[in-house]
Amino acid sequence: MNLKLSGTIVAAHGRQYRVELTTGETLLCFPRGKKSELACGDQVSVQRSGDAQGVIVSLAPRRTLLYRSNDFKQKLIAANVTQIVIVVATEPSFSDELVSRCMVAAESQDIKALIVLNKCDLSDRVAPAILALAPFEKLGYPLLRLSARVGAEALRPYLSNQTSVLVGQSGMGKSTLTNVLVPEAQAPTREISEALDSGKHTTTHATLYRLDASSVFIDSPGLQEFGLRHLSPGAIERGFPEFRLLLGQCRFRNCRHQREPDCAVHSAVQRGDIDPRRYAAFRSLCAEAG
Repeated sequence: MNLKLSGTIVAAHGRQYRVELTTGETLLCFPRGKKSELACGDQVSVQRSGDAQGVIVSLAPRRTLLYRSNDFKQKLIAANVTQIVIVVATEPSFSDELVSRCMVAAESQDIKALIVLNKCDLSDRVAPAILALAPFEKLGYPLLRLSARVGAEALRPYLSNQTSVLVGQSGMGKSTLTNVLVPEAQAPTREISEALDSGKHTTTHATLYRLDASSVFIDSPGLQEFGLRHLSPGAIERGFPEFRLLLGQCRFRNCRHQREPDCAVHSAVQRGDIDPRRYAAFRSLCAEAG
């Protein structure tokens, strides 16, 4: 009888998964059946089907699952992570709404969040980036400023004793950070597109790297959108920390925080207690939730 072996998915590419066994051996594995809903970081049981191949036969319960979704499909990003590291840069420009969406996804899973501002060696571009990130710092989200090419080591202490996932738009420098922290990774990097003010996709699939016995991180493909269609309006509300003390203070119990009279959230926006861009991100998410 073919014995079941335990392992962790350390790379996910389509229906192919590289599984690192507890013995340290790595197998190229495929799931049973046509449907595949596995993510990098998943704990699985496999059966060997060849010298370096196996079949994934079961999935262990997940502690957390980070994923994005729209009306048509969902895209798993990483499983069992304890921290999301949102990488932005002084160039190309980044979307603060996308940062908010990443934060809401993290809050919905009780995952810690850290913002890394990369390319701070471009001194003339630092101030506008800091201004765009000010609402997140005000809420207590930690912000680490660095230049990946010369200062990536500043990130290492934040990854200690954590299972982290690096997320962000293309061109922000996730792969450069990965290559400095794990030189043998040799993650591909490419230049940004000046015409489009955006990065070119380099990382094509999620990969898990081990820094030490208790510290791992997952480098994920660059993204340009982060749909959260799977979250309820209530989960979206709770994903904005600045809303939490105000919930239940509106005149109407089912207030959607739009233009209803005596809405505590909308009043806070008008007073300047809630950043208008954060409120706009909230409205955008609620419109998707229907």
